[in-house]
Amino acid sequence: MIGEHVVVGYTHDSGGRDALALGAAITGVTGGELTVAAIHPKGSPGLAVEAQANLAHAADQLNEVPAEYIAFENRGTGRGLSVLASRIRADLIVIGSPPGGPRGRIAIGSAADHLLHLSPEAVMITPSGYPPLGAPTRLTLAYVHRPQADEAVERVAQAALRLGVPMRLITLDLRTEDSGKLRDDLALAVRLAWESTGIEAEAETAEGYDVTSALASVEWPPGELLVCAASEDAQPHRVFLGEVAMKVLRASTCPVAVLPRGFS
Repeated sequence: MIGEHVVVGYTHDSGGRDALALGAAITGVTGGELTVAAIHPKGSPGLAVEAQANLAHAADQLNEVPAEYIAFENRGTGRGLSVLASRIRADLIVIGSPPGGPRGRIAIGSAADHLLHLSPEAVMITPSGYPPLGAPTRLTLAYVHRPQADEAVERVAQAALRLGVPMRLITLDLRTEDSGKLRDDLALAVRLAWESTGIEAEAETAEGYDVTSALASVEWPPGELLVCAASEDAQPHRVFLGEVAMKVLRASTCPVAVLPRGFS
């Protein structure tokens, strides 16, 4: 179940604060463990001290929210977060968008690039300037009829039940496929969610001539979380985003979680 143990990759900037608030909100609902990690390179005492100072800033922001704080050595932030998450058996890594990207959109820095191609755990990225809105209000799965997405339907339905929020399934209609088939596939996914968990998922078709316009054609209320399944090209138990899913991530105005292949 996603959210049983969340690792927040913390940096002392706006992206780090966004990620920290979201990670705390998720564990506040699931009752899971929260670990705040600052990654620093090996053999650099000054940066190690800076990492500890950053963790102190994070503790001040969380105030009385229970969390473990870890300064972890690794040559790369993304690699360090994935190694740490595996060691402490976390099931979700949360990071923010680096400063300088478009406000309200997700920017892909070096840490996100690594995690989105090799992480063994689910990865969630917040848009730049994402406001801390408290508990999630709905889970939306970007659905395409293929085994990875069918598996994700069951996982997201279970997560929605655990979080006590509605579930929505959306499929993108980019005017390149048979619209009737897309709707039929979506109806089968709704049935799968019901048969696996008993949840009544909403279903919407997002229409547009590109991914950005399609996502803009449906509502994204505050507190929404968007979920994408890994590509069929992903290694087992690894995250890997395909071309369309990467476009979805960049166009999203809400946090996006990517599940690894074979996520359980």
